[in-house]
Amino acid sequence: MSISGIMHTAVSGMGAQATRVGAIANNVANVETPGYGRLNTSLSTGPGPSGVQASVSQTASEVDPAAELTDMVEATQSYKANAAVFETGADLWDVLMSIKRD
Repeated sequence: MSISGIMHTAVSGMGAQATRVGAIANNVANVETPGYGRLNTSLSTGPGPSGVQASVSQTASEVDPAAELTDMVEATQSYKANAAVFETGADLWDVLMSIKRD
């Protein structure tokens, strides 16, 4: 995989985690709403170098604040990991460009 492919995958991963955090925030905001069904985020990879894709669907289950907090921590850590991969790819890109100039 190329450096740009790695960076694309990291960016799509950050976007997917942002979608996940949005669904979690919506769940927490509606925890006391009668009849509200929990939003569930599914992450998947597409064919080829399409990266990570997030899809949000509503379920019939009730919102558990403790589970939402756990999911938020996991999504935050996943976002940070993708950001670190992106930064490493950018650093590698800079090194390659400096080698090319020399």
